[in-house]
Amino acid sequence: PTRLRSFQHLASAQLPGIMASQAQISKKRKFVADGVFYAELNEFLMRTLAEDGYAGVEVRVTPIRTEIIIRATRTREVLGEKGRRIRELTAVVQKRFGFPENSVELFAERVENRASCAMAQCESLRYKLLGGLAVRRACYGVVRFIMENGAKGCEVVISGKLRAQRAKAMKFRDGYLISTGEPKKHYIDQAVRHVLMRQGVLGIKVTIMLAHDPEGRMGPKLPMPDNVVVHEPKEEVPVMQPAGENYGGYEGQGYEGQ
Repeated sequence: PTRLRSFQHLASAQLPGIMASQAQISKKRKFVADGVFYAELNEFLMRTLAEDGYAGVEVRVTPIRTEIIIRATRTREVLGEKGRRIRELTAVVQKRFGFPENSVELFAERVENRASCAMAQCESLRYKLLGGLAVRRACYGVVRFIMENGAKGCEVVISGKLRAQRAKAMKFRDGYLISTGEPKKHYIDQAVRHVLMRQGVLGIKVTIMLAHDPEGRMGPKLPMPDNVVVHEPKEEVPVMQPAGENYGGYEGQGYEGQ
């Protein structure tokens, strides 16, 4: 509890970026404060924008202001009518973390491909289950939707009291999925959510392996290290026969001359 209280104190007192530099805190405290700030902000937005396809947040600190970019599938709902909702969120963030007036700004960014976003698919599955759809049908629907939209592979794990009183876990997999190494950082997108059902809490984990995209828009730019590219064979140029008939030796001293 003491450690938690000190972290909360850090989060409220030491703000990311410009505020932290003015307060002259140590590097260690600054990084802890930034991490706590991001964790609390992410949790708040996750709960508030769950129905609007929330897919992550990015905090950019500039010398003038702090920019918070919210990634979501339905940006219109995030902005609200005439930008009312985003202004409300900005006011809440500003008040909670003690930012000075007009020093923090929130932006909404639309997710290019919602099928390759694990957070969006996790929320989608959550609402399907809350709506009373059968577990298998909901999971297979999500897996098929992900695979049809160009993912390399995916896995949906759902655990808890699914039918009977006994808790169990069900896995739904398709395609190719890696689980270790450096490429995991670039290729794997993972999200976990909890569904508060009548019989108890269900846990959902969605893992998506993105496909390689040389442009870096729909997937990682970095190719897989074990990816082998087989090139087409080059056209063979026919070998021309030499003009003279004397093979080896000088003129007149060929095999025929011996």
